[in-house]
Amino acid sequence: MNKGDKIYVAGHRGLVGAAICRVLTHQGFDNVITRTHSDLDLTNQSLVRAFFEIEHPDYVFLAAAKVGGIHANDTYPAEFIRDNLLIQTNIIDAAYQSGVKKLQFLGSSCIYPKFAPQPMKEEHLLTGKLEPTNEWYAIAKIAGIKMCQAYQRQYGFDAISLMPTNLYGTGDNFDLENSHVVPALLRKFHEAKVKGKTNVQVWGSGNPRREFLHVDDLADAALYLMGNYHGEGIVNVGVGEDVSIRELAELITDVVGFEGELCFDASMPDGTPRKLLDVSKLDDLGWKATIDLREGLTTTYQWFLDNQSTFRG
Repeated sequence: MNKGDKIYVAGHRGLVGAAICRVLTHQGFDNVITRTHSDLDLTNQSLVRAFFEIEHPDYVFLAAAKVGGIHANDTYPAEFIRDNLLIQTNIIDAAYQSGVKKLQFLGSSCIYPKFAPQPMKEEHLLTGKLEPTNEWYAIAKIAGIKMCQAYQRQYGFDAISLMPTNLYGTGDNFDLENSHVVPALLRKFHEAKVKGKTNVQVWGSGNPRREFLHVDDLADAALYLMGNYHGEGIVNVGVGEDVSIRELAELITDVVGFEGELCFDASMPDGTPRKLLDVSKLDDLGWKATIDLREGLTTTYQWFLDNQSTFRG
């Protein structure tokens, strides 16, 4: 990408899209275009087509999606599969039809089978059953991957797909009803600390293992791969290391300064036992994460403290 190229970031208000916009600005790209949901409903095909016909962006980062944790996925399965299918289908097709030079689709590590070998390689996609609590979102994302591959194979459209691991960071969603595990625990432990509680309940047994990538690292990888990767195959984006939910919770209590007891509710769903990405392909392409977990949690907690009156949720 050249500095003056017109770049459309779909989903610029979300965790990933906002981080991509920050990195683009930091690196001197000054022709970034965005639209809020009130300006452009991405589930509306005719509106999306009209937008691309008028704006004619050169590059597209497709970070728009309906996202949430286990509870949200389990509660709103219809919205998760419907909205995500509509958003990505409309954007990918309109991007191709309007002559976009390159599109990058952001997926998720939840596309892999529940019991995939660990760490998960790109070729493990579609080799087993999905985790039931988020299969609606996962199936939509798999459809997006296959659409990018099909458009590249049939039309020669340069559409690549990145599969990030679990993300957290600046601008995260701290709504306890539909947030992911890191912001949920940061908020729960902070509120427990403020209220002087002696214990905090954590969903699940604490045994599942997860890999966590700071969203600023993902944004850096996204720009790097937009300029350095053109293949049809998906690319995992992660740190290549994981921790148990118990270890994560203990680390967050330390960052927040909560000194009470952790109580794990094993009656609540754990989800996939382990989700660790094999990032050897990414390593071979020349990119590695630089923000370690403690550092990332500390800056994320500070952002939460600074933005409590305005954060989502």
